[in-house]
Amino acid sequence: MSQPLPSPTRTGHPAPRIDNAPPRRSKVTGGLAALACAACCALPVLIAAGVLTGAGAAILEKTLLAVAGGLAALALGMWWLHRRRAARRAAASGVGRGCGGSGCGC
Repeated sequence: MSQPLPSPTRTGHPAPRIDNAPPRRSKVTGGLAALACAACCALPVLIAAGVLTGAGAAILEKTLLAVAGGLAALALGMWWLHRRRAARRAAASGVGRGCGGSGCGC
């Protein structure tokens, strides 16, 4: 009686480990972007308290929005770069490629 062949994914090699979590520098940058956004939302309270004038708040609002957007884009870019490098390292290590890195899966 013949038995079924094992699937090509069962080669005895561990699956490649790709770190998908954001790195610490991306988390810090994202936190700073959230802080800048929260400061922008607090501007009406600062105007009501008399700390800022209307013109100062308008300038500060535009600046904080630009800083928050720039930091958010920077955090996402760092995360993307981290994932790209991690995937490249996993692919270069040859883990999970099958027989001799040729990809035959035997």
